[in-house]
Amino acid sequence: MANVTLYTTESCPFCMRAKAFLTQREVPFEEIFISRTDHEGRERLVAETGGYTFPQIIIDGRNIGGWDDLSALDSAGELDALLA
Repeated sequence: MANVTLYTTESCPFCMRAKAFLTQREVPFEEIFISRTDHEGRERLVAETGGYTFPQIIIDGRNIGGWDDLSALDSAGELDALLA
């Protein structure tokens, strides 16, 4: 199984969708929570993922983007191969 990291923040509906999706699929993931007021955390997020929005989803070291990107990969039938 792939290593999945999910960067999240509070009150983020897209974060909740991504977590629910991965949980329903029984995909283990590490959640890294960054508060909306944590400016240093945001800087780390951008440095580590290249993205500024939440969630940021990393699969085996590859940033696939956010919830929309995760959903699109699943719809295209490409997600299972990334998670294998």
